[in-house]
Amino acid sequence: MTTTTTEPVGALLRRWRERRRRSQLDVSLAAELSTRHLSCIETGRAQPSRDMIRRLCDELEVPLRERNALYLAGGFAPVHTERALADLGAARAAVDAVLTGHEPHPALAVDVRWELVAANRAAGLFLGGAGGGTEQPFNVLRATLHPDGLAGRIRNLAQWRAHVLRRVRRQLERTAADGLAELLAELEGYPAPPEDAAGPSGYGPADDLVVPLRLASEYGELALLYTTTVFGSPRDVTLDEIAIETFFPADPRTAELMRAATA
Repeated sequence: MTTTTTEPVGALLRRWRERRRRSQLDVSLAAELSTRHLSCIETGRAQPSRDMIRRLCDELEVPLRERNALYLAGGFAPVHTERALADLGAARAAVDAVLTGHEPHPALAVDVRWELVAANRAAGLFLGGAGGGTEQPFNVLRATLHPDGLAGRIRNLAQWRAHVLRRVRRQLERTAADGLAELLAELEGYPAPPEDAAGPSGYGPADDLVVPLRLASEYGELALLYTTTVFGSPRDVTLDEIAIETFFPADPRTAELMRAATA
């Protein structure tokens, strides 16, 4: 669903410029218009064309859902479609290929609010047993940090929670996605665990490179690293908001446990 607003298009563009911490001079030079013209657009003294909205959105890296809101505020029809994942054709096939190709390691696809879109079979080792706070739609971060979810199984919970909250704050600043501020407030409201006794670098070599997720499982403790994959140059709102989280073993023991568990 496209974000709707009663604010004028100029005010929305100014907010995105300020969110990106860009000056009028910087943006006007990059978008090839005069600073005076940009100032007139932001104050409502000039009405931008459809092409001008596109140019400014490109320069400010405005998410596609919010671009549609800008087009509507400017008096134009939305440009970007929003289709169900099942209707995305080759893009859906690409998501499935990444998920299945990553086995025996966990991989899952989430939307901008961290609601689960798709997952491979190995992700059951990661998400299995999630309890409270996991009403539908299934929210991965809620399931991970909720006291009745996976939080009791995360061995470095204070370290991982701090990392997750920083990540969501940065995502909110970058996307301004509906529902993300509420999710962040909910996650911050969960009981804060004491600092991990072993400290942020007391677990193993992986901690010197990235923050690992250390998760107790019926197969033993798993140490996992993750990477995030997004689609380049998306034109559909759904595709623009999908991220694929792929997890990798942080040590040889975890790799062996994952192979044995998925076998």
